[in-house]
Amino acid sequence: MVIFQLERTAPLPLAEAWRRLTGWQRHGEVVPLTRVTVVTPPPNGEGTVIVARSGVGPLSFDDRMEVTVWQPPAGDEPGRCRLVKRGRVVRGWAEIEVRPGPDGRTRVVWREELGVRFLPSPFDPLLRTAGRRMFGRAVDRLLREA
Repeated sequence: MVIFQLERTAPLPLAEAWRRLTGWQRHGEVVPLTRVTVVTPPPNGEGTVIVARSGVGPLSFDDRMEVTVWQPPAGDEPGRCRLVKRGRVVRGWAEIEVRPGPDGRTRVVWREELGVRFLPSPFDPLLRTAGRRMFGRAVDRLLREA
């Protein structure tokens, strides 16, 4: 298991940054070779189950996640969401925070504990680098594109 954190500042109001980061299907549009399905009916909240199917053909796997914390921003109050990864291959959790930043911008903090079953710990530095790069690009695209 590896833990990493990403921080971004976006020229968006808190509510808009939150909407873009928690629009789960959009994650499938910005993460290569991934399709995202929300299994539970709307609206999003605690208990929402999301499945990200990643890979190609027989080399695909499901990353099943459940929202365990759902605190949308209210006015200038920060928002926080926590997803617990419950898949057979990918384990860990992710936390997304949006809070007021400088000059009316939004500060985004994405924390992730990421583990891949059967991947031995000597590969942790590679997993951390790949996770930071992949999720960093995804966050950038989600914040940039409405």
